[in-house]
Amino acid sequence: MKILITGANGMLAKEVKEKFAKGNELILTDVAELDITNEEAVRKFITDTKPDYIINCAAFTAVDKAEECYELANKINADGPTNLAKAAKEVKAKLVHISTDYVFGGDLDVSKDYKEDDPKNPVTVYGKTKLHGEEGIENNLDEYYIFRTAWLYGIGGNNFVKTMTKLGLTKDELNVVADQHGSPTYAKDLAQIIYQAIDKKIPYGVYNATNNGYTTWYDFTKEILKEQEINCKVNPVTTDEYIKMMNVVQAKRPFNSQMSKAKLESYGIKVPEWKDGLKRYLEEAKKIEE
Repeated sequence: MKILITGANGMLAKEVKEKFAKGNELILTDVAELDITNEEAVRKFITDTKPDYIINCAAFTAVDKAEECYELANKINADGPTNLAKAAKEVKAKLVHISTDYVFGGDLDVSKDYKEDDPKNPVTVYGKTKLHGEEGIENNLDEYYIFRTAWLYGIGGNNFVKTMTKLGLTKDELNVVADQHGSPTYAKDLAQIIYQAIDKKIPYGVYNATNNGYTTWYDFTKEILKEQEINCKVNPVTTDEYIKMMNVVQAKRPFNSQMSKAKLESYGIKVPEWKDGLKRYLEEAKKIEE
């Protein structure tokens, strides 16, 4: 199978590459090799290479920066996937695209979780542009998978686990937001979900794809430190308190990023718990350090 992976230098793309390397022909591209916002360049590249699958890991993910860079964010998050979908249809390729919980409003009562077909109401530029990307795919292609993920971390680059570990080792106490709810998601597990979906040929469409179980950033931090036996006091604060303490201006964060994985699991996809994912990430990170 020939698989084109865009955004190939990113954290998730590296895990996807590792997962699909055996037995497949991989075509790895980043912006230098393929600018997904250039429709003609995308069309030419894909008609020349004729992949069976396109896994799009390219995205503008800087949530706060997006508020000031709508045009650029929309080009990457909306025009890019749309261009890929149009070209994929031309060569009869399947498209896998990574989306986000930010397409929802994030204000659902935390006793509930979002289902794939719940109303979309993005309140940030990032969320709006990612929704535009989903719509561009849906309007131009039938054979696609859109996986909505959240709270993603993994090997390579900065991430929440690495940041909290560093702070826990250097500070006596931390103030962490306790009123935002979601599922920490290990990039390796998301890559495994994508692999299973393709391998099992589950029905095309939109799927929520995070690790199982729900928590808060506060409880996630406590688990990160506990797993590494780091002694640091963690104080729960509200989002508003955190913004005032840190004197930061940021895009609105969803209070509820909880997404049901029932649809994925109904097709036999195995979805690990977030605590299990965290343990395996820490083990891998430790091996790399050694």
